[in-house]
Amino acid sequence: MRFKHLHELNAICTAESKTIAQLMIEEQVQETNTPEADVVKQMSEYYQVMKEAVRKGLTEDTTSRSGLTGGDGKKMAEYIRHGETCSGDASALAMAYALCVSEVNASMGRIVATPTAGSCGIIPGVFISSQERFGWTDEHLVNGLFCAGAIGYVIANNSFISGAEGGCQAEVGSAIGMAAGAMVELRGGTPEQVVHAVGLALKNTLGLICDPVAGLVEIPCIVRNGLGAVTALAAADMALAGVRSAIPSDEVIDVMLEVGSAMPSRHRETAQGGLAQTPTGRKMMEKLAKPKAKRAEPESTPEIPGTD
Repeated sequence: MRFKHLHELNAICTAESKTIAQLMIEEQVQETNTPEADVVKQMSEYYQVMKEAVRKGLTEDTTSRSGLTGGDGKKMAEYIRHGETCSGDASALAMAYALCVSEVNASMGRIVATPTAGSCGIIPGVFISSQERFGWTDEHLVNGLFCAGAIGYVIANNSFISGAEGGCQAEVGSAIGMAAGAMVELRGGTPEQVVHAVGLALKNTLGLICDPVAGLVEIPCIVRNGLGAVTALAAADMALAGVRSAIPSDEVIDVMLEVGSAMPSRHRETAQGGLAQTPTGRKMMEKLAKPKAKRAEPESTPEIPGTD
C-alpha cells in the first residue's frame, strides 16, 4: 500500500483527485495481482452477506445458543414502526440493523467481520439503513466498503483491532471510525473530511474495555454495536458540517495504542473484570457452566427368583 497513515491517504487522494475507495481498489489490485473486476466482485459478495444478515435478524429466530441474547433487533424495528423515536428514525434504524447482525453472529449465523466478529453489526447497520434512506445502489455501498477497508487498514497497522489486545475500543471503536469515515465519502465528503470523521469517532471510544459476560460475544457486545452505529452517524454529520478533529486522527490512533497497551488484562476480553464480574454477570456465567441434567436411564426390571 502507498499509505500507512490517514494523512498520507488524504494527501494521495487529494493530489490525484481520487476518492479513498478508488485508491483502495487500485492498491488492492496491485497488492493481490487480481483483476479489478474480481476485487470488486468479492467485496460485492461481502455486502450481500451483510444484507442477508440484516434480513435474517429481522425475520428469523436469533436466540443465541447460550440463551442470553436474541430478538432485540426485531424489538427496535417494531418500536420504530409504532412510535416517534427519541434519537430519530434514521439513527434508530441503523441501531436496529446493527443489533440484528450482531445477534446473527451470536446465534452462529453468517456475518462479515468488520473488522472483527465482535463489531460486525456497525458497518452493516449504518450502510444498509442509509441505503434504504437515500436510495443508493449496491455499487455505491460497495465503494463505501473499500473506503472503510482503507481506514481499517491504517488502524490495524498502527494500533489494534482486537479486543484481546486493546479492549473494545479496538473492535467497536475501530468499526465506528470505519463506518463514520465511509459514510462521509458516501455522502460526497472530501478525503480530508473522511479523516476528521475517523478522529472524531475514535476519540469518543478511547478506553472502552472488553468485558464479555461468560466470555461470549453477546453481553455487552451486541448493545455496543447498536449504539456504535449511532455514534458513527453522528461523527459523520460532524465532519460533513466542517467540524474538525483538533487532535489529528493519526495521533488519536496512536493514543488508542497507548491506552490499549496500558489496559489491565482483566479488561481485555478475559471476562475477569468489568460487566463480566458484576454479581449478575457472575450468575450468568455460573448458570452456563453447569452441565445440563442428563435424562434418567430407565430402571432395569429386577429378576424374579425361579424364573427364566
